[in-house]
Amino acid sequence: MCSSSSSPSIHDLLVSRGLPKGLLPKEVKSYTLSENGTLQVFLDEPCLTKYENRVFFDSVVRANLSYGSLIGVIGLSQEELFLWLPVKDIIVDDPKSGLILFDIGVAYKQLSLSLFEEPPHCKPQGTSMPSSFLLLPLI
Repeated sequence: MCSSSSSPSIHDLLVSRGLPKGLLPKEVKSYTLSENGTLQVFLDEPCLTKYENRVFFDSVVRANLSYGSLIGVIGLSQEELFLWLPVKDIIVDDPKSGLILFDIGVAYKQLSLSLFEEPPHCKPQGTSMPSSFLLLPLI
């Protein structure tokens, strides 16, 4: 298992795996990456940031990391039309397209890779979800 103390930064790791470095906030404290590709990212506390819409990061974000994708994401939600939807997968199929795909369960959302050029600052949310947080369960 790799840990951030003996490995590249999480942002460098993302770039080496075909993902933009700005996908995760600057406030990432550490991460672990197992041999089977399970990535765990640790933040001091849950936080909010914004790309195109507001995004909520839990204090631990998990996913299976492979080249160009984070699959089975847990701990990341995106605001869509006043609702908070869990992000399930994040995929960069073709970097030349300039697009990144977010699977938010009920839909796929394409965003410009340019939104993710730099790691954003993430504002602490304490231990609670955003006040307008309504997470829709996926059936």
